[in-house]
Amino acid sequence: MNTVEHVEVVLPGKVEPEGLEIRYGQPVPVPGTGQVLIRMEATGVSFAEQQMRRGRYFDQPPFPFVPGYDVVGTVLAVGAGVGRGLLGERVAAMTKTGGWASHVVVDADDAVGVPKGVSPAEAETAVVNGITAWQMLHRRARVRAGHTVLVHGANGGVGSILVQLALGAGAEVIGTASTRHHDALRAMGVTPVDYRGADVPARVKELAPGGVDAVFDHVGVHSVTHSWRLLAPGGTVVSYGSAATRDDEGSGLWPVLQLLGRVWLWNWLPNGRHAYFFNVWAGRALSRNRFRARLRADLTQVFAALQRGEIAARVAAEIPLVRASEAMRLAESGTVAGKVVLVP
Repeated sequence: MNTVEHVEVVLPGKVEPEGLEIRYGQPVPVPGTGQVLIRMEATGVSFAEQQMRRGRYFDQPPFPFVPGYDVVGTVLAVGAGVGRGLLGERVAAMTKTGGWASHVVVDADDAVGVPKGVSPAEAETAVVNGITAWQMLHRRARVRAGHTVLVHGANGGVGSILVQLALGAGAEVIGTASTRHHDALRAMGVTPVDYRGADVPARVKELAPGGVDAVFDHVGVHSVTHSWRLLAPGGTVVSYGSAATRDDEGSGLWPVLQLLGRVWLWNWLPNGRHAYFFNVWAGRALSRNRFRARLRADLTQVFAALQRGEIAARVAAEIPLVRASEAMRLAESGTVAGKVVLVP
């Protein structure tokens, strides 16, 4: 195993995408007790890495480090206490960092099996994006048949899975996106709204005069305030990011604190509406076993929906790991639909 070349992408500091460094010649990591070694077959470029390179992602490690929020690959080796039955199995795991490497070590309990017939790139689109979409839709907003929901960024990595899961649950879906994505959204059964050229709140009120039952908002505090006002009685807004502040300078914590403050205030108002700030890692520190069980159950549901064709994997591009700078630049361009995937 030590003769195999190990490759990893290092984020050395606050750099442009071209400042990412490719590191060769490091020893292939060895799994410890309760761990597995995964040969990476797909990892993704998400909003988290875009924020990390700006030093604006909450709770990111100090520079330098290897980014990579999730990984899909084949188990090459297992540590003590792990059954050898996992050897050769294709698995997926959320890592937060470390996924942009040819070989990744994770705890065996964090590895979730990828079903047969689902390719590594397809599975990659559904790991952190799928978990985020599933948990916001079913565990927070509890969307069901007959509901009307608004999904901001309906063409994006999380948004595209959200709209498919919502449609699958029997909901009516309104999705914001630039006009070049509208035909594709209509073909799926989504009512598109141009987030650039239209008065989004006014247009949504035309489409849903009584309000919407749920809004999923990744844009930030200004947008989520409008989203709150669009809710029907009993409705739920789920905020899960601050894309509008991606290029801002200064602390990345401030936008999160603003969103948390709004959520806290709104939930105290006696109007029957609900607000959440979603963090996919919530609860991990309090009960790791419960967090793992929930993640495994939900990711298994997402993979099953992918395998059955109920959701389609939206792979924007597959780019070799050593061209991570190009992949990052493409993901940040706003010109693609779906997820940019890094492959060996």
